[in-house]
Amino acid sequence: MSVIKTALISVSDKTGLAEFARGLAAFGVAILSTGGTAKLLKDCGIAVTEVSDHTGVPEMLDGRVKTLHPKIHGGILARRDLPAHVDALAAGGIAPIDLVVVNLYPFSRTVARGSTLEEAVEQIDIGGPAMVRSAAKNYAHVAVVTDCADYAVVLKEMQAANGAIGAPTRFALAQKAFSHTAAYDGAISNYLTSLSASGARATFPQRLNLHFERVQTLRYGENPHQNAAFYRDLDPVPGGLARYAQSQGKALSYNNIADADAAWECVKTFDDLENEAACVIVKHANPCGVAVAATPLDAYRLAFATDPTSAFGGVIAFNRELDAATAHAVCAQFVEVLIAPQVSVQAKAALANKENVRVLEVQLPSPRFSSPASAPQGGASAAWNQMEYKRIGGGLLVQTPDHFKIDASDLKTVTRVKPTVQQREDLLFAWRVAKYVKSNAIVFCSQGQTLGIGAGQMSRVDSARIAAIKAKNANLSLAGSVVASDAFFPFRDGLDLIADAGAAAVIQPGGSLRDDEVIAAADARGLAMVFTGHRHFRH
Repeated sequence: MSVIKTALISVSDKTGLAEFARGLAAFGVAILSTGGTAKLLKDCGIAVTEVSDHTGVPEMLDGRVKTLHPKIHGGILARRDLPAHVDALAAGGIAPIDLVVVNLYPFSRTVARGSTLEEAVEQIDIGGPAMVRSAAKNYAHVAVVTDCADYAVVLKEMQAANGAIGAPTRFALAQKAFSHTAAYDGAISNYLTSLSASGARATFPQRLNLHFERVQTLRYGENPHQNAAFYRDLDPVPGGLARYAQSQGKALSYNNIADADAAWECVKTFDDLENEAACVIVKHANPCGVAVAATPLDAYRLAFATDPTSAFGGVIAFNRELDAATAHAVCAQFVEVLIAPQVSVQAKAALANKENVRVLEVQLPSPRFSSPASAPQGGASAAWNQMEYKRIGGGLLVQTPDHFKIDASDLKTVTRVKPTVQQREDLLFAWRVAKYVKSNAIVFCSQGQTLGIGAGQMSRVDSARIAAIKAKNANLSLAGSVVASDAFFPFRDGLDLIADAGAAAVIQPGGSLRDDEVIAAADARGLAMVFTGHRHFRH
């Protein structure tokens, strides 16, 4: 155990600082501090010694140099178990420092709001990381705190151990400290290497640094012979699945998390439909049923009706509170994971006897990032959380998310027959769903309900055939339905197939060399067809 006698406190984020310092003072800890931190503590009536008084050297260069001194780093780095180190401290008149409390300048927040290069550079902390790394390196004798959330942990341990902090806690704090400085330096690198010589900002930096924290080690990966773990961003983006709170059920598996993410990403896009609830059922990363209706229960029944066979053992997500009636209905089938922004007390009671069902509550983003223009910019952690990553052998593919959204006014009618108002609504609904179906994607819909979904085929014609077969197996009529295709029809055969199945209107990106042939086919079959100008490949 290391008894804390002297603490050095210098923080940018002062959340909870006064209460923590009072707790240290109650143990008789002498506090060294700098600048704004020292002022805050003095204003709170806490005894503080300024670092400049401690070192005998005033702050220099507008505060750039204040803690870079042997009396600071010698006091932190000295090993108390080595006589030579102890003698060196005594010879230099240097007092040991037992606790370092430092968090760093807000570099990420500064660049996120659109700073100049000069403003960003001024937020590159020098003394702070040096003290953090020094203390973390010497964790055998010194405790380091970089997270305000650890203040209570430190005080609790000191209370239990007569003012001391044990080796396990010091080591855990050191681990966190090195991660803190690594993420900080990574953010600086991401920002600086995204700038050209002229100062222009690129979307992708020359050197990409990513940082995640492990949430749990999973039983296995996609298959039992694979090892796996779940990591999340250090600052998870609002509305993402990684912020889930699990209220019941077994631990999530690798496949549970992947499917839950697919379901949640799809269902939350319907949050702008103020008077309608949405339900998405996912199996093996593909939606197998999607619907919107007046209530979650109605939406669930319609989504389930699309493909009851595939829905068995799937993931079900809602964009509205899960109520008791819906929970009772869902309990009638085998479900792996249930997701909603909230789960009512009555719904939790209804689900309690289904102890293996994993129930997750995930907050909807507010405001939603519905387009690239409204997504976070600036290269800060929020912006990088928004990126999509795919590992390949020896490398990494990185892209901006597919946030493209269309309205009725964006649709370009290319056929003689124009879609009706209801068909336009259904086409937009089908287009939303197709965005989350693996390519090649074909989605039949009507009245806010999916009727048949064809996914992940090498041929668009095969996806269309599968979608029609799915609808037939579920006893759902495709007469008068609408169809979304995530990419253009390269030939008219796919369009003829969906027309034979009963479709009356089609939404697709357009852009094929044979667009004229496909448009002529639609006219010949009496279909309305609209182009979006953008595709939604999902591999």
